[in-house]
Amino acid sequence: MSSELLAPLDLAFWHLESDGHPMHLGALARFDPVPGDPDAVRELLAERAAAIPRLRMRVRDVLLPVGGARWSVDKTFDVHRHVRHVRLPENGDFAADAARLAGELMERPLERGLPPWEMYLLTGAPGGPFAVLVKLHHALADGMRAVAIGAGIFDEIADARVRTGRRRPRPVPPRSWLPGPWNVAGAARGRIEELGRALGVGASVVRASRLDVSGTPALTADSSGTRRLVTADLDLDEVRRVRRVAGGTANDVLLAVVAGALRHWMLERGDHPPAADPRALVPVSRRRPGSAPDCGNTFSAYLLDLPVGDDDPLSRLDAVRRGMDRNKAAGPSRGAGAVAVLADQLPPLAHRFGAPLAGGAARMLFDVLVTNVPLPRSTLSLGGSPLRALHPMAPLARGQSLAIAMSPYGGQAHIGLVGDGKALPDLDRLAHALHAELAALVKAADRSP
Repeated sequence: MSSELLAPLDLAFWHLESDGHPMHLGALARFDPVPGDPDAVRELLAERAAAIPRLRMRVRDVLLPVGGARWSVDKTFDVHRHVRHVRLPENGDFAADAARLAGELMERPLERGLPPWEMYLLTGAPGGPFAVLVKLHHALADGMRAVAIGAGIFDEIADARVRTGRRRPRPVPPRSWLPGPWNVAGAARGRIEELGRALGVGASVVRASRLDVSGTPALTADSSGTRRLVTADLDLDEVRRVRRVAGGTANDVLLAVVAGALRHWMLERGDHPPAADPRALVPVSRRRPGSAPDCGNTFSAYLLDLPVGDDDPLSRLDAVRRGMDRNKAAGPSRGAGAVAVLADQLPPLAHRFGAPLAGGAARMLFDVLVTNVPLPRSTLSLGGSPLRALHPMAPLARGQSLAIAMSPYGGQAHIGLVGDGKALPDLDRLAHALHAELAALVKAADRSP
């Protein structure tokens, strides 16, 4: 893969970015103590990152299609410009210091002339644990694809690649808005079908849009350009315990935990629950099994009202479950949350000029992003050091102050809360509220007949 046009949705994310709203995903992975020199771990990171073809690609503008851009191999690629080592205070709380620094590093946009990603090795006291912060531009990866790319740094995936040999990547047919004469009829039929789907999704989006864009006060803020990361780890056995009693899925339980935690957090900070429940955008992958790993962003989303006005934990869970069931019945490509599907039907020029305007309209549809990013179920390690936690980080939409990402691994749901640093100085209280809400759900489930 030496050259490939950006898919429409990738192009949208590329143009949505501004200095105050960088559009990169992130993950903070924490490992057991490093058995040796940290610089050796940095070199191992660099070696494995350099072996991932996608991480050598950068974005370049093209003349045709008008407004489009292309992934192309960076011929001056130097992996050491992307992989860095930062030493934290040796006498501090390593986990807290790593999260604080990760938030600060997530504030900085990626350099657009280079392949759009960075990795940071974070170390503290000699012989202590270490962490790796990964930043990938959203144009490069959605959540599932980010996992597929980032997993290449782990021992198990890297060793498997060496054993099986590097598979020759399947050729990606060039994307074009100008089909040749041999397939004009087929392309025309395809575009008509796509237009019909886009009109249907567009109508759903318009119906779901809110004229009052003030949103939920606690979740709405003008951007300060700052970021803060707070983490939480929830016991998946307790999540499953609730699910067995109340039904639904583990993800339904986690969404109900988020709803209850937001309620407790708002009340604790002196805010009354809003008259209208805050609305979450819940991404869902449209990636098909066996699809090419290098295809572009492939996802849609559901819109879900989070029942923060309900004071009963099991009632909140029931409302979440019913809401998600309605979303699933409508399907990820047809409901009002399928904004990404709509974006995938637009021509490049529309994204180049329309994306900055569309970015400011996010609060018309939702108040907070809540995403669940699955990880490989196998045990993972780096340089022989076991992975203990991986906290994902989602980008903030313009005009919003909070994004929530979750990843199950090692018997826990690892949660990354990304907030605007100025708007949410009390973000750690929300992390505590997540634990309190899960405990309340477990207690309520145990009492349930």
